[in-house]
Amino acid sequence: MEEDLLNNWEKKSKEHQKLYKNWLSRADKNKVLKVLPDLHEEAFEKIDCLQCANCCKNYSPRFKTPDIKRISKHVNMKESVFIDTYLSLDSDGDYVAKSSPCPFLGENNFCTIYDKRPSDCHRFPYTDEDVLLKRPVITLKNSSFCPAVYFVLEKLIKL
Repeated sequence: MEEDLLNNWEKKSKEHQKLYKNWLSRADKNKVLKVLPDLHEEAFEKIDCLQCANCCKNYSPRFKTPDIKRISKHVNMKESVFIDTYLSLDSDGDYVAKSSPCPFLGENNFCTIYDKRPSDCHRFPYTDEDVLLKRPVITLKNSSFCPAVYFVLEKLIKL
């Protein structure tokens, strides 16, 4: 049964969006935060991001000022040139990657700036922190393309 959880996960996630939304709106925060670290760990024992990379292929993190400073220095570019080359402003006024997949997604789904990656990338998919509950719209979106978020939500709704 456990192995079946990830089979066809994209389809199941799509079918469960309303269930997740309802669950997230009434979840017991303390109970959830207590089990998240273990569920997060369990998810990543079963899921290899390098086999997926949906996040890097289809979405962009926010590039905050510290990220831009750190990455532009790492790639040996002036911040303004880095921004002009790789980033654009989204509707929320945040810097995001101009293109998909991420310009730093390398061969075999490796990140070419992994040690310097944006904080959003470092924290993604937020399955070990309260963002999962605090930002349900993001959680729902993430569950549609990230098997780890799907896995954690499926485990949580059964608690």
